[in-house]
Amino acid sequence: MDLVRGVGNLAAEHRGGIVAIGSFDGLHLGHRALIDATRAQAAAAGRPALLLTFEPLPREFLTPAEPPARLTNLRERVRLLERSGLDALVLLRFDGRLRGLDGAGFVSLLHERLQVAGVVVGHDFHFGRGGAANANFLREAGLRLGFGVEVIAAVAADSARVSSSGIRAALAARDLEGAARLLGRRYSMRGRVVAGQQLGRTLGFPTANIRVRRRRLPLSGICAVRVHGIGDGRDARTYGGVASLGTRPTVGGVEPLLEVFVFDFAGDLYGRELEVEFVAHLREEARFESLEAMVVQMHADVAEARERLAGFF
Repeated sequence: MDLVRGVGNLAAEHRGGIVAIGSFDGLHLGHRALIDATRAQAAAAGRPALLLTFEPLPREFLTPAEPPARLTNLRERVRLLERSGLDALVLLRFDGRLRGLDGAGFVSLLHERLQVAGVVVGHDFHFGRGGAANANFLREAGLRLGFGVEVIAAVAADSARVSSSGIRAALAARDLEGAARLLGRRYSMRGRVVAGQQLGRTLGFPTANIRVRRRRLPLSGICAVRVHGIGDGRDARTYGGVASLGTRPTVGGVEPLLEVFVFDFAGDLYGRELEVEFVAHLREEARFESLEAMVVQMHADVAEARERLAGFF
């Protein structure tokens, strides 16, 4: 799958394709239905299958004081899509210019710049200035301009409608099982390990530190996790661990950070890209009166995390 930043960089072989359009935050079961429909149409027509999305998310740009909690940053979306069978991910920068396009202007971008043969959107898709245009507007435009529009109905999981907002609500309620049902997988975060203060090492709990790169966290606290991405080839395996997701109030932290103590591993992880899969929420972050008190709780967290992970290995 090719990553294309801006329609001006779209290669000739990607024009005239079938295009799924949306924010795709979380890549949940509903998004998967759009992607499956796009691939099916593209295969039947012998055309490329593309996904068109935005960065930042439109709501992040439109409501900067109250942005949504991001389920996936750009790196995570790209990694989740790498094995989707799509030919290209087209990334549009959502800025004042794109915000200013009305419905007809956005349709012109699809028709003239991408030369779309077909478009796939969700039932609640809105676009254009003020979100005034919807799927019906797009369908009527397609009839005039010669491209098809498929509108995907809402997808349900255990009678609950699948949506990014529903997943955010589940994570905010620490309902990791509920979030997993809507996602079709366990919620995870991904990033490269960076150098930290190495305080955990001195306390007997060396951690892999990952910057979360999102303005609002959908989840925080102490969690039992599975860690993917350690080792290569035959040496690759999944490890258990306990993770702290938050600002680390006991040591005066400010920037949100994902810290992971990986069980039964000793080695250098700096620079390695890891995926941290959240299995169970153990407790909220807390400010301890001393490092000694924090270490006592960390031992308890490790013991509980090992117990919660016992059925996953």
